[in-house]
Amino acid sequence: MAQKIKSFVIKVFKMNGFTLRSEGSAFLTEVLAPINEIEREDFIDKLLESIQKQNLESDIIERDVLEPAVKDCGSHEEDSGQTFSVIDAFEVPKFIYSKERKKFLSNDELGLGKPSLFGSAEEKGELFRNRYLVLYQRTIRHRLFTPPIPGLDEVNSKKFQLKNVEYLLGCTSKLKDIIVLGMIAQLKEGKYYLEDLTGAVEMDLTNAKFHSGLFTENSFVLAEGWYDEQVFHISAFGFPPLESSKTTRAYYGNLNFFGGSSHTSVKASTKLLKFEQDRSDAMFVFLSDVFLDQEKVVKKLETLFIGFQDFPPVCFVFCGSFCSQPYGLSHRTNLEDGLKALAKVLKRFPSILAQSKMVFVPSPEDYGLGQILPRPAIPDVVTDEFCAKVPNAIFASNPCRIQYCTQELIIYRDDIVKKMCKNSIRGPTTDINEQFVKSVLSQGHLSPLPIHINPVYWSHDHALSLYPVPDVIVFSDRHTEPFDITQIDCKCLNPGSFSSGDFCFKVYYPASRTVDDSKIED
Repeated sequence: MAQKIKSFVIKVFKMNGFTLRSEGSAFLTEVLAPINEIEREDFIDKLLESIQKQNLESDIIERDVLEPAVKDCGSHEEDSGQTFSVIDAFEVPKFIYSKERKKFLSNDELGLGKPSLFGSAEEKGELFRNRYLVLYQRTIRHRLFTPPIPGLDEVNSKKFQLKNVEYLLGCTSKLKDIIVLGMIAQLKEGKYYLEDLTGAVEMDLTNAKFHSGLFTENSFVLAEGWYDEQVFHISAFGFPPLESSKTTRAYYGNLNFFGGSSHTSVKASTKLLKFEQDRSDAMFVFLSDVFLDQEKVVKKLETLFIGFQDFPPVCFVFCGSFCSQPYGLSHRTNLEDGLKALAKVLKRFPSILAQSKMVFVPSPEDYGLGQILPRPAIPDVVTDEFCAKVPNAIFASNPCRIQYCTQELIIYRDDIVKKMCKNSIRGPTTDINEQFVKSVLSQGHLSPLPIHINPVYWSHDHALSLYPVPDVIVFSDRHTEPFDITQIDCKCLNPGSFSSGDFCFKVYYPASRTVDDSKIED
C-alpha cells in the first residue's frame, strides 16, 4: 500500500513539473497513508497549490518545502469550522496581479509587508495601476478577446484585439476600428483623455455612443473608435466584461482574496456548505439610517425584535447614520444615549441577545474618522459600555466583510448611487439602479470615482475591491429607493432608509439566496 501511494505521489508531482526527493516522498507517504483515496487526491491538489505559492529556487522539492505546505493544508481543515466572522477593512489581504507570472501575489510573497495608513506618493499611482491590471487580465481572458481557435470558434463569431495607448501614439497614419482598455481622465480642463500603463491620449467624444452604465472620471472603459493626428475619436464606450466568481476561481483556485482566518477560500469547504444548506431558516436582517437618538426609531426597533424573538436571525446589520443631527458638539453624547436606549430594549429579548450577532457599520457622518475610505469603526470609548451589555455586538469598519459558511457578504454605507449619478460624464437615463450595479461590478470596485470626490487611503484601496465578485453586496444609500438586483450570481441590495422612509428593511436567506422586502407598519 505504501509503495502504491509513493508511486502515485511521485507521478503527480512529475506531471506538475516537480521532482520529489526520496526523503520528501517518504514524508508524504506517511502523511497520506491514513487518508482515504478520494480525499487523498483533494489533499494533493491543495498541497500543490500551496507549494506553488512559495518562492521556489528550484523544481526539486525537499522535505523542508513540503512541511509548511502540509501544515497549510491542515490549518484549512481547522479553519473550515468557522461559520461566521466579520472582517475589518484594514485586515483585508492585498493581492497584486503579476503580468509576467500570470497570477496574483500577496504582499507577503512580494516582500512588501502590511500596508500603512498613510501611504507614500508612489502608492497613489499603484492604486490605479492595480485596478487596471485586475480588469486587464479579466478582459483578455474573455471569449471576445481570446485568439480564435480553428475548428472550435463559430464562423460568425467576432473577435477583437486590444491595443494600448503607446501603440496609438507610435502611429503616424490613420488607424480604424481600434479598441483600447483605459481610464477616463481629465488631464486638462474640459478635455478628456484615455490613460493606461503606457501613456495618455486625448479623446474626442463628440460622436461617442455610451453603452448602459454610469461613466465617471477614473472609471475604466473599453473605448472603440479611430485614431488620427494624436486624437482618439471615440465611436463607442463600454465597460470591461463582467466575470462571475465561479469563473475567477476556475483560474485562480482556492486563493483567499476575501480575508478571514482561513488560508484558502471557504467556498472549498464541503463541511461549511452542508452546514449552510441544512439551516434553511437562517437569515440576515439589514437596516440603514438607524437614528438611535430618536425615540420613535427605538420603538420601531423594539417592534422589530418582537417579530424575530421566536426565530432569532444569524445577524442584524445596522448601518449609520446613528444620529439624526449633523456632526457637532453633542454628537458623541447623543450616540452614547442612543446606544444605552438600544441596550435597554435588547435586554427584554434574551433569545436575540444570546443567538444573534449585532454588526454596526458607520456612515461618513458618524462619530469618528469618517471622511476617507475605508473608515474605521466607531471608537471604543463610545461603544465599550454597550458591548459590555450586548456581548454579541461588533462595531465594524465601513466597508466591512462578513463570511457566513461559504458565502461572502460586503456591507458598504455611502450615498454612492447619488455621487456616481452626479459625477457621470453622461447623465443617467432609465433604470438607474440597474446601471449603477452594472457599473460597480464591471469596475470591480465599490467606489469607481475620482479620489477627490470620494477620498481613499491609497495603501488600503484594495479593501474596496470586488474581485472575485462576492455573493452579496449591501449598498446602503439613503437617497435611493430600496432595490434587489442580481447580476453574475451576485445579489446587490439597498435596504433603503429605515428612519427617514417607511421603516423598511431587507431580510436575506443564505440557504435559498432569496430576499424579502419588509417594513414595520404603523
